[in-house]
Amino acid sequence: MQHKKAVACASAVLLALAVACSKNSESPVSPSSAQPGTTEAGPNGETLKANAPTPQSPVNGAQPDELVFTAGKSSGTFNQDLAGGFSYEFQVMNAGNTLVCAAIVPGGSGSSVTWAPNCNLDLDANHTWRVRAITQNPAGQMAHGPWSSAASFRSPVGGYIRGAELYDPLYNGTTVGSRVGGTQFIANVGLRLLGQDSRVTYTLPVTLEAGEFSVMVTGMDEGSPGDKTKVISMQEGGGDITTNDYRFTAEKRGANYTVPGAITFRMINGEGDDDDFINDGCRSGFSCGFSGLTDEKWYFWKITWNSNSGSLEVREDGPRGRQIYFDSVTTNGHAYRPVPHVIHLGSPVGRAGPIDASIPGATYKNVWVSSRPRPAIPGE
Repeated sequence: MQHKKAVACASAVLLALAVACSKNSESPVSPSSAQPGTTEAGPNGETLKANAPTPQSPVNGAQPDELVFTAGKSSGTFNQDLAGGFSYEFQVMNAGNTLVCAAIVPGGSGSSVTWAPNCNLDLDANHTWRVRAITQNPAGQMAHGPWSSAASFRSPVGGYIRGAELYDPLYNGTTVGSRVGGTQFIANVGLRLLGQDSRVTYTLPVTLEAGEFSVMVTGMDEGSPGDKTKVISMQEGGGDITTNDYRFTAEKRGANYTVPGAITFRMINGEGDDDDFINDGCRSGFSCGFSGLTDEKWYFWKITWNSNSGSLEVREDGPRGRQIYFDSVTTNGHAYRPVPHVIHLGSPVGRAGPIDASIPGATYKNVWVSSRPRPAIPGE
């Protein structure tokens, strides 16, 4: 009987030791973010043991003039030394919570990380953004920490020129172009040209060989002063736009012309003194032009071009309004590639004098030049 008790006691001791060993084996060896690849780092699938970054600006619906995201950096949950090697993933969502822009940037020095996006968001529209820390684990896999809370902002309304793209709202009282001659900003409306020698000029840092130039215009009709006046125009560099080797002019005939209010355009692709390079819209005469313009309406003017063709489109009220004019021309295989690529609201004075240049009283807003289609702009 004593022998059975001893065996039972020994078994109990061995069982207790086994249970104790088993429990000890489940405890972490050393809690550390030096193992960023573990899938047990966070409840939402995070694989990096780090705290979420803190959005600093823009937040709470702010609308900056220039968009730069700034966040306080993440810290490691256990090992703070590893946090210095973190990179950061930013995401931007539109009002429908669709991802529209993203990037990964190095953390750098300091206590915050910044990102200035080069993607183009819907203009003057509500968005949110968030950020998280990421790093590469020893196995070469990317590990990521928890996302920050989503911060709200409104995209800028200000204009810009980036490479071969520009946007200029004008109704906000500023321009990214150069004002020449008499011009006047009208608050919350746009910029008005006061004379036939007035214009706004933009120079693209990069030639746009295929794309569109579109704008909203008001304040003109068939009674506006002038002859072969220009609503918008493009050329290579400076000099006389009439004979410029890369002239592209969208025209509205003035009161001095035989058919006031008629619309047409001319495109030259490389040789202004060679008929093979010169293309005119309304090739069958001005019967295809429109002569019912009113200075009380806004009109959408758009020229497009590529290596094979060029076109002019005019619509009432906005990009989706009634089309009142369209014509296109072939370019005989000649590419449109002015260097530098210079763009005008109105036109410089050419050899015919101011009577063939800009339209006094014409008022412009929402200038768009890009290889991308015109984005949705509030109010259009």
